[in-house]
Amino acid sequence: MSGARVNWPALMRAGLRGLGLRPAEFWALTPAELELMLGRGGVVAPLARARLEALLEAYPDGAGRDGADRERKETGHGRHG
Repeated sequence: MSGARVNWPALMRAGLRGLGLRPAEFWALTPAELELMLGRGGVVAPLARARLEALLEAYPDGAGRDGADRERKETGHGRHG
C-alpha cells in the first residue's frame, strides 16, 4: 500500500452530494467505480483518423458506399417521395 492518504470526507461529499448516492451505495462501490462515476480515470483517447482507416481496411463493409449508392439508384430503393 502506498503512503498516500485518502480524503474520505471529500470523496463522500462527491458521492453523496455530487452524485446523489445513498451511503450504502457509496460504500458498495469500488474505488475504480467511484473514479469512473466522478469522471476521473478510465479516459480513452478518441479514435484517430489513421486508426479508423486501418480498421476500415481490415474490416471492409462489402460493396462500399459507392456500390450501395449505385444499387439504390438502379433499384429505386431508398428514394423519398
